[in-house]
Amino acid sequence: MADAGRAVCPSLLSCYSNWWNSLTENSLHHNRGFSPVTEKPTRPWGGTFHYLFLLLDLAKVGGRQSVPNAQHSADNILGLWSFTFSRVHWQPSLTSRQTGLLLLGMKENPELKTIQATLSRHGVEHQYLPSEELKQRFPNIQLARGEVGLLDKSGGVLYADKALRVLQDAIRQLGGIVHDGEKVMEIKPGLPIVVKTTSSSYQARSLIITAGPWTNRLLRPLGLELPLQTLRINVCYWKEKAPGSYSVSQAFPCFLGLGLSLAPHHIYGLPSREYPGLVKVCYHHGNNADPEERDCPTAFADIQDVHILSRFVRDLLPDLEPEPAIMEHCMYTNTPDEHFILDRHPKYDNIVIGAGFSGHGFKLSPIVGKILYELSMKLTPSYDLTPFRISRFPSLGKAHL
Repeated sequence: MADAGRAVCPSLLSCYSNWWNSLTENSLHHNRGFSPVTEKPTRPWGGTFHYLFLLLDLAKVGGRQSVPNAQHSADNILGLWSFTFSRVHWQPSLTSRQTGLLLLGMKENPELKTIQATLSRHGVEHQYLPSEELKQRFPNIQLARGEVGLLDKSGGVLYADKALRVLQDAIRQLGGIVHDGEKVMEIKPGLPIVVKTTSSSYQARSLIITAGPWTNRLLRPLGLELPLQTLRINVCYWKEKAPGSYSVSQAFPCFLGLGLSLAPHHIYGLPSREYPGLVKVCYHHGNNADPEERDCPTAFADIQDVHILSRFVRDLLPDLEPEPAIMEHCMYTNTPDEHFILDRHPKYDNIVIGAGFSGHGFKLSPIVGKILYELSMKLTPSYDLTPFRISRFPSLGKAHL
C-alpha cells in the first residue's frame, strides 16, 4: 500500500489484500522485499472513531449487476467481518454491534423503494414501518405526514479504529509487517516496482495503492489522474436532553434519512455510545478540501452544512439539543458516480488501484481487499468489476495517461 499523506488513509484495503492471501495460502505475496506501508493515525480514524453504519447497500455498489456481496458463509456485512476475523482471536463486541438500520423517507421515495426491493431480492430480513407504527416504535423520532420507515435488522455499527487495530495485529501474527508513519515520496514502475518513503526503499512484484484523498498525488507521476473529488465532512455530535434516550441500551438504531428536511444529500445518525449522552448525526456530503489542509478554519460552506443538520435535528429528533456539542472532521474521496474504483493502472498492470470509496467503502473492505488481492496476483476476479473500472469515465482520455 502506498500512503502519501500525514493523516490516516483507508489503509485497511491493501493490508487486507495481503492478509487474505495469508489466510488462504499461508504466505504474503508482498513479502519479497516489500511490506504494506501504512500510516498510524495520530487521532482516531477519520478524525473520530467514525462509526460507519453497515447498510447492505447493494444498490449503491452495482445495483442489479454482479455485486460484491456476502457470499463468504455469511448473509450480511457483520457476517463478512466475522468471516474475515475467523482465523484470529477476536471478540466481535470489540469491533461491531448489531443495532439495526432504520431508513427514513417519504412513502413514494424511489431510493427507499429500490433499497426495499434489493433487500427483498437478497433475502435480507427487514420490516416496513408505516407512519403510525413508526411513531409507536420510535416515539423520539418525529416524522411528517407521509414519511415511513424501513428497518434492516442486520444493520449496525462497525468501530473502524478498533477493527483496524485487530486487523493489523492479525497481519503481524501471520508474518506481515506494518510500517507506520512513512510518507511515500516516489513510486518507480517496472519489475520490480520501487517505492521510496521517508524512511526506506522497497521493491515488489506488484503494488496496491489505496491512498484515499492522496491518490492522485501518487498517480500523477505515473501518468494517471482519476476524477476524484476530495471533501471535508463535518462529523457532529448532539447532546441528548434526556440522557440515554437515543442510546444503544434503549435499542435505538442507526438511521439514514432519504430526502428529509429538504436536504439535498443523505443525513445519517448513530446511537449514543462513543461520547456518552451524545448522538452522532452527520451530513453525507462535504466541501472541496485539500487533505493537507483539512484542519484549517471552517469555511462558510461548512457552516451551511451544519445549519442543514441543525434543522434536521430540530424537526426530527426533538429530544436532542439543536446545536452540535462537538464537531470534528473526516475526509471523503468521491467519484462522479460514487462507485468505487477497483482496477489496474492502464499502463502498468502490476500496479493496482483502490480509490473513490465515496464515504461508504470501509464496511465492504473485506470483499474489496479480496478483489484487490486477486487483481494484484492477476487472478480472475470473483466478481464482475465492470462498474468499478477506470474506463467507465469517458472524459478520462489519453491526456490523462
